[in-house]
Amino acid sequence: MPADLAAKLAAIEAQPPLYSLWQTAAAVGAASGAFSYLNGGGALEVFAAVAGGGIGQLLRSLLLRRRLNQYAVTALCAVIASGVYCAIAAAAMRAGFGTLRDAAGFISSVLFLVPGFPFVAALLDLLQHQGLAGITRLAYGTMLLLAAAFGLTIVAATAGLNATPAPPLPLGEPLTLLLRAIASFCGGCGFAILYNSSSRTVLAVGVLALVGNELRLALNDAGMTLAPATFLGAFAVGLLASLARPRLHEPRIALTVPGIIIMIPGTYAFQTVVLFDQGDTLAAMQAAVLGGFVVGAMALGLLLIAGVLVPRRERLVELTGDPDESVQIAALTELRRLGHRASAALPAVRARAAACRLDTPMQRHLLMTAEC
Repeated sequence: MPADLAAKLAAIEAQPPLYSLWQTAAAVGAASGAFSYLNGGGALEVFAAVAGGGIGQLLRSLLLRRRLNQYAVTALCAVIASGVYCAIAAAAMRAGFGTLRDAAGFISSVLFLVPGFPFVAALLDLLQHQGLAGITRLAYGTMLLLAAAFGLTIVAATAGLNATPAPPLPLGEPLTLLLRAIASFCGGCGFAILYNSSSRTVLAVGVLALVGNELRLALNDAGMTLAPATFLGAFAVGLLASLARPRLHEPRIALTVPGIIIMIPGTYAFQTVVLFDQGDTLAAMQAAVLGGFVVGAMALGLLLIAGVLVPRRERLVELTGDPDESVQIAALTELRRLGHRASAALPAVRARAAACRLDTPMQRHLLMTAEC
């Protein structure tokens, strides 16, 4: 690689994020509060989740800037975020502000630790028969998830949480639909900011999350089970992202992943952690399997768009912005090096593509093995 191109790539990678630590922490706090409401939380749980999620994200950003081990950071932030949630919620309850709904807010405070991009990218890789890359990303995401679960288990055991889900809040249907829409929009925007998306993309992701999650919840209210309802909601997000992508000039994954994280089954995740901690293995496995079906349906809804309905060549052009096959393959090679870092990776990808030309045999070889 020429020295001047290497210098340009280094400059791109060194660019500061679009949002400050405090802005990102506030966005994550808002998303955590929105997720708490969508899982049945009241005002008390929403406030506690906002505080826990915001403080946890701020701490994670500060620790990762010091190049500390990310698995240890994830476990520690899970302890701090969920601990803040439990402390605030318990103090408010003792002060007479309401009844605590643990199942609604506990998981919400650590939602920012969910490795959305690694998991979705891993499933896309496996769908395209890229087994090594897919398994590597899947293992990485699983390790992060286990680290977060370890931290949650410590707090759940200390706080003595109850795994019984709370009954739905007694709100009228119009108000429920309105609050769901607001929470879905705020959740999508919060995670788009966490992933360093531009302001236009943040608003677009908020709209995608609103439409997809409202569809999912409406179908579930109408009697459809949660897994197929989630599949249709995620499919709607993927389809709308495909339509919006040409105008936003963003990769599809940067629109879909933050748009569907709000659909994660928080109640099942909470029950899995608490029941395992209490030694009720059978019930914990049941909750984990039910949650796994919902997460699988969510991923399948996106994969049907990205892996089946969108031709492979269109996906290559989407990443590179250039119909030339040699440019596409060179860009994919650079994308592998950069590790699928959402929007910030694209300038470097295209710079690499513009500087490289590969011979035809190498193009065919890389076309079979490159990550898309």
